[in-house]
Amino acid sequence: MGVIIVREMVGTSSHSWSDAARQAVALASKTVRNIKSIEVVQSTAVVEAGQIVEYRVQLKLDFEYEE
Repeated sequence: MGVIIVREMVGTSSHSWSDAARQAVALASKTVRNIKSIEVVQSTAVVEAGQIVEYRVQLKLDFEYEE
């Protein structure tokens, strides 16, 4: 394994925190190759009228650098 690059991003979902993480990885994988792992740094949610309407995860995305 060579150099690993770490980028932070936020994923969102109206269903769950795990779905928010999946959405973020799916979107990132459209432009980033060699994703090796993610680390969920923080989980938050938006609440309206006493109900969670949006789940958010801040995550670190690790991928291998290619020359």
